[in-house]
Amino acid sequence: MKLNLKGIVLLLLMVVAAAVAKTTKPTHIMAKTRGNVQLESMVPNAFGNWKLLEQSTGQVVNPQQTALLESLYSQVLTRRYVNADGAVIMLSIAYGENQTDGLGLHYPDVCYPAQGFSVNSTSAGLLTTLHGDIRVKRLETELGRRKEPLTYWSTMGNHVVQGGTERRLEQLRYGLKGQIPDGLIFRVSNITGDTQLAYDLQQQFVNDLLNAMPSDQRQFLSGLL
Repeated sequence: MKLNLKGIVLLLLMVVAAAVAKTTKPTHIMAKTRGNVQLESMVPNAFGNWKLLEQSTGQVVNPQQTALLESLYSQVLTRRYVNADGAVIMLSIAYGENQTDGLGLHYPDVCYPAQGFSVNSTSAGLLTTLHGDIRVKRLETELGRRKEPLTYWSTMGNHVVQGGTERRLEQLRYGLKGQIPDGLIFRVSNITGDTQLAYDLQQQFVNDLLNAMPSDQRQFLSGLL
């Protein structure tokens, strides 16, 4: 019988997690050490070549999805920004103070199809910034004639995590130290049929945003020191 390495790892994680749960219960909430996290004030309305679109149509997520996210996360920020050339980027950040259950069910891979989008391709990659590379996932999505490439990453505590195995390992690592990690999903997208142009623009947007932030806020959003 061919062994499934991923399955074995997950099984071992569940066994270890069950053993840990019997002997220790995390009580230290990381979110409390960050002070008063307020995404609305943390993310500037203008930075680099970008400014907030005060009056906007075509919101980042529909009302039902917004209501779901707000019931699951401590804070949800959705905005649209425009640059001097008229290019528009949609930003969504969903932050949760308690990530003991992880973020897996609410990744764009799931919530976009739930809104009727088809996901035409997915790929893992690196988003290069002046402060280091962020491990990201990129999706090409489509709804009717609307093509919306997007880039996203998720964090748990102070680190970027990808996939269920990494998320559980990170959760276990914090749990062994008695900590309850917080976490977020950071997503940027724009509506265009030119996928590479979209990803390049999203990378520039992220760079401009991170460059405009203090180091502690930059680390909080990106996992980069």
